[in-house]
Amino acid sequence: MAREAGGARTARGARPLLTVASLAVALAAADTYVVVLALTDMMAGVGVGIESLQRGTPIVSGFLLGYIAVLPLIGRLSDLVDRRRILLWCLVVFVVGSAVTAVAVELPVMVGGRFLQGLGGGGLVPATLALVADLWPPGRRGMPLGVVGAVQELGSVLGPLLGALVLAVAGWREIFWLNVVLGLACLAGVWVLGRDGGRGGAEPPNRAGGALGRGTAYLVGVVAVALTTLALWAPEVLTTSVALGGPFVPFDPASGSRAMTPVGLVAALAWVLLTVLTARAWLPLLLRADLLGATLVATALGALVLTFSSADPETEVLGPWGLWLLPLGALAVVGFLVRQRTAAAPLVPRGVVRRRVWPALLVSLLVGASIVAVVVDVPLLSRLTQDTDETDAALVLVRFLVAVPVGAVLGGWLLRRVGPAVVAAPGLALAAVSILAMARWERATLEDVLATTLPLLGAGLGVGLAIAPVNDAALADARDDGHGTVSSLVVVARMVGMVVGLALLTSLGLRRFHQEVAVLPDPSDTDAMLDAAVVQVQTVLTGAGVAAAAAALVALLLGMRPVGHPSAERLEPSEPVASRRPAG
Repeated sequence: MAREAGGARTARGARPLLTVASLAVALAAADTYVVVLALTDMMAGVGVGIESLQRGTPIVSGFLLGYIAVLPLIGRLSDLVDRRRILLWCLVVFVVGSAVTAVAVELPVMVGGRFLQGLGGGGLVPATLALVADLWPPGRRGMPLGVVGAVQELGSVLGPLLGALVLAVAGWREIFWLNVVLGLACLAGVWVLGRDGGRGGAEPPNRAGGALGRGTAYLVGVVAVALTTLALWAPEVLTTSVALGGPFVPFDPASGSRAMTPVGLVAALAWVLLTVLTARAWLPLLLRADLLGATLVATALGALVLTFSSADPETEVLGPWGLWLLPLGALAVVGFLVRQRTAAAPLVPRGVVRRRVWPALLVSLLVGASIVAVVVDVPLLSRLTQDTDETDAALVLVRFLVAVPVGAVLGGWLLRRVGPAVVAAPGLALAAVSILAMARWERATLEDVLATTLPLLGAGLGVGLAIAPVNDAALADARDDGHGTVSSLVVVARMVGMVVGLALLTSLGLRRFHQEVAVLPDPSDTDAMLDAAVVQVQTVLTGAGVAAAAAALVALLLGMRPVGHPSAERLEPSEPVASRRPAG
């Protein structure tokens, strides 16, 4: 390591490692949106027609569920073991999920693949943010944090474009095979470049069992992968063979399931055996990270995601499962709070969330609500007023989405000279003014390019400016052994803000829409109904602007002086990163 004892220098090899990790974050972020144009083709690939569009919702919500539900656990794990190992395993899971999605011919398998993609992709973000805290000292993290935020937002721009380019020359399956190739390239880069950096916790996982036990586990793992590949791929040369085709015949021939076959069953048993053989290695680490607390959090977040993500934002607030999922989530929250108070080593270690971490989490929550309203309702307004399809409506957002990563890099650069609050608060104020200006758009406004470009650019730039300061302030006040946990909580707060914020703002918009319709003299008047729908969008955007203004006020608590400034408030000493024994 090139860092001095006082933590004043950047770690050796930090920039190349961050570059590869950031590319992996961008790839995962792009995958969130890559299905926008390919969704109908993917549904057709698993036998779901466009007339059953609601059945395709799990393809999207499955990814989101995997992305958010286990973030706190992954963040905590990255504090206990080498962060490079977390990045590697997240990439492995992402690649496997991409491959499963690519070969899927039935909906449950595709949803499972998307869940694995979200699981691996979501874990990359907090691990990379915590990596920045390991490799850069306080006061010099602004630009790298801005870069991570920028590539994450850039992925949301490139995702639909990447999907469109692949679909122009190939089918939807090639999108996910490309993910496999790019994911493996990132995995190799992290493996090669991360040998001297990214240390997190103090101990590697328990490698109990000896060489013989590990050899058996490797053999069973190879068999499990091979059988799973055969089951899902189902090569025609085998399935049509009289002598070899028996293991590929579904137990229920009417279903045509490739997973529910003899070879699929044996593959599942191989995975169970592998789990048992390796339990002595990973189970103690999961228990140390508080597996019970993580399960309760995953249950609560999963209930939240499934309740709101399965709803049609144009017509309803709660999805079809909301009436029983929300009580389940509430019980899980209560259980988690009890667990936090009673566990000797809880999921979120005591004293990790302190000082500026709290306003950082609140800002992230409010920003998530603001962003999702713009991303959903601006294209909706375009479709309502310009009679465009979903693709053309989504292109209206490009100006907003491109401005966000620009603001993220600029915000990181400014942190070298001023404090997080000085960057984040004005940026979010700009976003609030811009979004409130959008809330005044009328039916003909989108035809005026200048009138729409300035608010979209202002909103994107303002939101981007807040990304690095929020993470910088949170990491500065977190303990060194809690960087991964805090980073994951910041990401979770933003995702929860997006999910819940969309539901609440949509509820307000729908109420206003029904109020407008109730006073119409002629409900069959198409123009009058369209005006009422525009009022609904205006209401949602007004709420988003208010949320951004509230975030600007809270951002004033992030600190006026640069992080690491000699006159800034000092924290109590904690264990230096360089003093920890490498994990692995």
